[in-house]
Amino acid sequence: MKNLEEKVNKAVKEFNKYRSPEAVAKLNKIKRNEIELKFTGGFCRSCGFYDYFEDFIIFLQEIGVKSSIKEIKEIENGAIVKFSVK
Repeated sequence: MKNLEEKVNKAVKEFNKYRSPEAVAKLNKIKRNEIELKFTGGFCRSCGFYDYFEDFIIFLQEIGVKSSIKEIKEIENGAIVKFSVK
């Protein structure tokens, strides 16, 4: 589990490097088969609000973590997104 957390934190760092300040990811929770992140920011609405979450999947794939979006809960100025880890 520690290895997964390290990988997710690396993906968060890379995501924020390229997507901030429009979208900022922060790790909320991590379980064996699930990652929960909070995304906040102004988001480029014309680019697609949900595209940022799909982009995060690519950042995870680049470090060897296969995942898919399980749930998206929109909140003020962002979303809480749960990813299933395969």
